[in-house]
Amino acid sequence: MIKLLENVVFGLRFFILAGLLVFTVISGFYATQLRMDAGFDKQLPIGHEYIQTFQEYRDQLFGSNRIIVVMEANEGTIWTKEFFKVYKDLTDDIFFLPGVSRHTVTSLWTPNTRYIEITEDGISADDVISGKVTAETMTPQALANVQNNVIRGGFVGRLVADDFHSAMVVAELQDYDPSTQARLDYFDLAAKLESQIRQKYEDENHTIRIIGFAKLIGDIADGAQTVVVFFFVAFVLTALAVYLYSRSILLTAATLFASLTSVVWQFGLLNLLGYGLDPLAVLVPFLVFAIGVSHGVQQINVVTAEISGGANAEQAARTAFSRLFIPGSMALITTLVGFATLYLIPVPMIRELAITASIGVILKVATNLVMLPLIVSYLKFDDRFVARVKHSRAVRLKVMSSLGFVANRKVAPFLLAGATVLFVIAVYQGMNRHVGALHAGAPELRPDARYNVDSTEIANSYALGLNVLIAVVETPPDACVQYPYVEFLNRFSWHMQNVPDITLVVSLPFAIKGSSAGWNEGNLKWKDIPRNRPALAQASNTVPGASALYNQTCTILPHYFYLRDAKATTIKAAVAAIEDFRDNNQMEGVTIRLASGNMGVQAAVNQEITETELPMIMWVYAVIIALVALTYRDWRAVIACCLPLTFGTFFGYWFMEVLQIGLTVATLPVMVLAVGIGVDYAYYIYNRVPYYLGEGLNISDAFRQSLLEAGMATFFTALTLAVGVSTWAFSDLKFQADMGLLLSFMFMVNMIMALTVLPALAVTLEMFFPRSRPVAKMKNAPVH
Repeated sequence: MIKLLENVVFGLRFFILAGLLVFTVISGFYATQLRMDAGFDKQLPIGHEYIQTFQEYRDQLFGSNRIIVVMEANEGTIWTKEFFKVYKDLTDDIFFLPGVSRHTVTSLWTPNTRYIEITEDGISADDVISGKVTAETMTPQALANVQNNVIRGGFVGRLVADDFHSAMVVAELQDYDPSTQARLDYFDLAAKLESQIRQKYEDENHTIRIIGFAKLIGDIADGAQTVVVFFFVAFVLTALAVYLYSRSILLTAATLFASLTSVVWQFGLLNLLGYGLDPLAVLVPFLVFAIGVSHGVQQINVVTAEISGGANAEQAARTAFSRLFIPGSMALITTLVGFATLYLIPVPMIRELAITASIGVILKVATNLVMLPLIVSYLKFDDRFVARVKHSRAVRLKVMSSLGFVANRKVAPFLLAGATVLFVIAVYQGMNRHVGALHAGAPELRPDARYNVDSTEIANSYALGLNVLIAVVETPPDACVQYPYVEFLNRFSWHMQNVPDITLVVSLPFAIKGSSAGWNEGNLKWKDIPRNRPALAQASNTVPGASALYNQTCTILPHYFYLRDAKATTIKAAVAAIEDFRDNNQMEGVTIRLASGNMGVQAAVNQEITETELPMIMWVYAVIIALVALTYRDWRAVIACCLPLTFGTFFGYWFMEVLQIGLTVATLPVMVLAVGIGVDYAYYIYNRVPYYLGEGLNISDAFRQSLLEAGMATFFTALTLAVGVSTWAFSDLKFQADMGLLLSFMFMVNMIMALTVLPALAVTLEMFFPRSRPVAKMKNAPVH
């Protein structure tokens, strides 16, 4: 079958290359139109319990997609006329930003910021800043009144910093611009937050701090633009390494051209399918390029071996095509399934990433297994090149021959035992890995990034921040004026108030207690929930910001829990506390539903990754087992190819635990890719073993010959790719740096597993479970 395919492909090589050239030009045209694309809704796991709650009450609850802007006085406090004048202009500018839900804009200047006070004359309620006061008429007495109102209204730590050093503006965003009904352009909004807010108002007197999804995705996009630099550096290093291996500019150019061509096709097809490139998936094209280089080097390895043996370019290309089409196809199918399994995670952003990567991988069959050999068949090689190739191959064969000891029957069992001990340790350490962020601030950015600095400063000065987890409590009508229900929810609020890393609980029961004390001259003895229905109604009706704490019929009573940070452990502890109370405290008619708020969304994403990680890996291994079993018809081959891959995967988990890298949307594709690349190495190493066994060699000699043929190419590919991606460690984006370190480690560890554990395992299996057919005595087979 392969011979027939070879004759057809090479018989039509001119027409195939011409057709691919036309397709490349067309794809290139559409590829230039590909744009970055981001959206808040793309992060929402489809069908998850928390997201169903979030979507159901999306128009009634806020906190999932907000921006927070803090204006900080560099000297002194905010209680100056000059500060409030600038603060008023800042509030107005935020009000008119695209995508801002204007009725949610909240600052000391907005009319939804009110205080309520009980005096000897009755109830005193008013705006914190009276409607009669303007920025121009702000007198010292007016400032004193505002300060008094802020303190009485409980806005310290919520809209004003604890030390009166800064003031906050909060606004909710809609995923669609209400003025145009078009999808909100988060990159444009992020740019406006810089140009129209920070640059406009930040000067020697004031510092502006901005946090929120829109600002974060903008900073990630800005940092992602530097990926071009790292891509270029990695490309140059890869090109240099391929040249050192092939000793030919033409072979180097052909290899890189084939790998880049599939990236161009990938971008063009994505644009035609209506997809953009998410900032968190910006490294996927390089991963596709790396896969191409991996397969390209194997092609070049066979080509140079054939040319050094006297074959011409076309003969060498034909041999490379026929010898590597099966293992190359198996490897690409496995990698394709690995990326496709990401689609099991019902998060639109991850599914887009799965589609992006899968398209790139499937195209590799055409570019690296077909197009590259066809291009090579047209090249010309002189005698000087043949001499260089023979010399370099002699050096490589000498090096790889020294590695043949791993297939020695006396060494293999001990080598396998040592690897098994390390594997057990890796499994134990890998069990401690976390899903989600492990550090405070945005995990995609470095700790010293401006966004994370702003986030830390706001968290230190305010109890109110971005990290809000909302539990929606559904009750019978008028529950807010019925003591049993309010008392039950008061216990729920108190339970959550005592959870570590929850900085603030905002709920109706807590607000009622404060209001009740106010109705009784502020006496703390009355800071409790009134048992009398009229008194309870009186306390409920005077709660500041009551619209956010219950609806008109008192059937929805949301509880807001503000977390200290967005670490996976913090979110998990808060969710566990809610579930614990819900499971152990039941009340008829009351349902506590998780979850809304941006931390509810993140909790849903973390849970989906946790639940789908194992099925994804199992699907990949199922495909590997099926392909190996169908190709080699030997259960020993299945174990020999899969077990070293399992070793490498758990070593990767151990590495993540040591470097405190969480399993996130950014790192999950790396682990999937690591399985794909690792099985590439296994396929190429094992592929020639059945051939040599058929020639009469025993298992040890068969592996020695296979290592001589494919071992150096495997070692070289892993080293080249590891060096290339290691440059990402210097990126401004932390997730990109983490991916670079993780990829470098996985490239190298999977290569070591393929070159050492794979032969040792196969030889050991042969020792304990020998094949039924006799094997000829050891003899030296020619190396082609």
